[in-house]
Formats: sequence, structure tokens, C-alpha cells
Amino acid sequence: MPAPYRPATARPARSRAVAPWAAVSVAMFGVGWGANQYVAMAIAYHQVRGITVGTDQALFGIYALGLVPALLVGGPVSDRWGRRPPVRVAAAVSVVATLVLMAGSRATWVLFAGRFLAGVASGTAFAAGTAWVKELSASPYDTAADDQAGARRAAIALSAGFGLGPVVAGLLAQWGPDPLVVPYLGHLALMAVALPVMWRTSETVIARDQATATLRSRLRVPHPARPRFLGIVLPLAPWVFAAPAVAFAVLPAVIAPRIHGQAVVFSGVTAGITLGTGVIVQPLARRIDRDHDARGALAGLVAVLVGLGLASAAAAAASPVLVLVAAAVLGAGYGLGMVSGLLEVQRLAGPDDLAGMTAIFYALNYVGFGVPVVLAELAPFATYPSMLGGLGALAGACAVVVTVADRRSTTITSPTTVDLLP
Repeated sequence: MPAPYRPATARPARSRAVAPWAAVSVAMFGVGWGANQYVAMAIAYHQVRGITVGTDQALFGIYALGLVPALLVGGPVSDRWGRRPPVRVAAAVSVVATLVLMAGSRATWVLFAGRFLAGVASGTAFAAGTAWVKELSASPYDTAADDQAGARRAAIALSAGFGLGPVVAGLLAQWGPDPLVVPYLGHLALMAVALPVMWRTSETVIARDQATATLRSRLRVPHPARPRFLGIVLPLAPWVFAAPAVAFAVLPAVIAPRIHGQAVVFSGVTAGITLGTGVIVQPLARRIDRDHDARGALAGLVAVLVGLGLASAAAAAASPVLVLVAAAVLGAGYGLGMVSGLLEVQRLAGPDDLAGMTAIFYALNYVGFGVPVVLAELAPFATYPSMLGGLGALAGACAVVVTVADRRSTTITSPTTVDLLP
């Protein structure tokens, strides 16, 4: 059995302007900003460069292609060799990704490279950064924090970055000079502050023996947990990010002709509402969730179903107001699904399986990022209102699967008490 990681011995506390957990959180905030700033830029590329909707959606989806492998590798790597190296790499790659995107103002293939690198940075930050903030939010690094402080701090950092990045980029793209370059300067300025602050933050893990575990052994679902994982977690997971992907990657583009010259900033505001709502509902998700049933997962799927119904109506009516309402409901589905899914994984996983199962859950989440690409490919054959309505029906079918699986399976309560909510 793999030996658990050994925490590094903390040096005597020194007075410093920024707490260690805050230094890492700022870096995670910056990586999240860099990952999502493109959301507001997609329409700008369409307007200025004439990039097609299909190419825009492909640029959105390639982010997940870089993220998923980094996510599945980053967690086990940080468990074995420490949190600091992968987070340093993630922050540096995030800067490079933005520079590449700036260079891509005239070449579409360069934009693909930039988006791919942004995905790599995010995946690495998700896996290692969340664990690092959690460990720095406990004794001996932070003796005043409560047990859930680390998860809460990591959640705020990532979600705030995801939400504010597109808002600021959208404002700069709408009203600033050179709309394909200037919007990225905000991220570079932020990372110029975050990188030096994070770089010397204390390591929390001593490197493991090379023979303690393999990457493959850490990415598995234990046999007793498989029925409930397959019946509840699997049908829920892709909708966690499919919901916000529809909200801020599909709907603004669909109604862009209706909002004339304000499409870029509208896209950024839509993203901010979606992700902001996702953060606000997370405390509610904790209260809804129960050890003995899947009501939390069902609540998330129902919110997604309702949100997709509203999205279909918004696309049919080309209504900006209805788009914002749909974005808020889809954001609620994202927040409820994320929290409920991770809590279910936490109950199913043992101490040696938790990191691997969490990485699998995140990877399944990002399957949902492919939804805009699929819809763009189907657009010549069906209308967006009908496709979004069909997605809603599929979400409803997944809710039925979860209900049946919940009744048939036995809840497994793991001795694991670690809270890894992102």
C-alpha cells in the first residue's frame, strides 16, 4: 500500500506581509484569470478577425485538451515530489499562454497554441494548488484556520479568477485600444505580482520514494465504490462544466446580432454572472448534500435542466435578459454539481484513492467543455433552441439514472475526512 505523503517540517514562523496560503491563492487566482479571459475575447476575434463560430468553439474546447492530461498527472506528481514545483510551472505557463495569445492576434494557429497552454496551466494548478493551499491553511503553517479554511480559500481564488478575468478582458476589448492585445495586459500585470510572492512559499510535502506508487495506481476507482461512482458521479460530472460552457461560450454568440456593438462586454458579464452564482450557491449545496442519498447531485442536475430550458428560450427569442437569467441558473447547476460530486467522491474514496478519484472527477467535468464544439458542428442541421432543448432532455435522463442508482446502491462512507472542495 502506498505510504501517505509526509508533510515537510515547517520552519519557525516569521513575520511576513503575505501569509503562505494567500501567496499561493493569489497565484491560483492569476491562473484562473488567464484561463478564462478568452471567454470574453471569442466574440472580439469573430468581429475583428472574422473567425467563424465553429473555430471559436474549437478554441474554447482545446483548452480542455491541455487541461485534462495536466490534471491527471499534476496531482500524483505533487503527491510524490511536492506542491511547489508544479504550481511554479503552472504559473509560468499561464504567463507564456497569455503572451502566445497576444501574438496570435494575426494567426489563428497561434491562438490554438495559447489556449492549449492555458489548459495545461489550469490543470496543474487545480491538482497541486488546491492541495497546497489546504496544507498551508493548517498547523503548523496557519494555526488559526478552521478545518475547511483551505478548501474555502482555494475555491474563492479559482472562482474569482475565472469570474473576473473575462469581465476585465471584455471591458478592455470593448472600449480599449487594440482589442486583440490590450485585454491580456491585465493578466500579465497580475502575474507580475503573483509570481514573486508565490515563488518562495514553503513546501508542504517531502519527496516520496520513487517506488511508493505509480501514476496508474493513483488514478483508479476502488471496486466497492464503482457501482455508486458509475451510477451517480459519472452521470453528473460532465454537466458540471457543460452548464457554464453553454452559458458563456454559446449563448452570447447566438444572440450577438441582437446586442449590436456590445457583444464583447456582454459575453464577459455573462461569464461573471455564471461563475459568481456558482460560488454563491456552494454553501447551499453543502446543506442539501446528505451521506445517505444523492439529493445534492439531483439538485445540480435539475438546475442544469431548468437552465438549459431557459437557454433554449433565450436563443429562440434572442433575448439578452433571458440569457442572463439562464446564465445564473446554469451557474447554480455548476456550483451544486461541483460540490455534490466532490462530496460523493470523498465518501467513496479511501485515503489512498482520494487524489486519484478527485482527478478523475475533474477530468469528467471537463468533458462538458466539449459541448460548444459539438453544438457548433451540429448547427448546420439543427437550430440552437432545439439543440439546447435536447441537451435539457439529456440532463433530465441523467437525473433519472442518478435516482435509480441511488435507490439501488449502498452509500459507502469513507474514513477519509479530508475536504477537497475546489
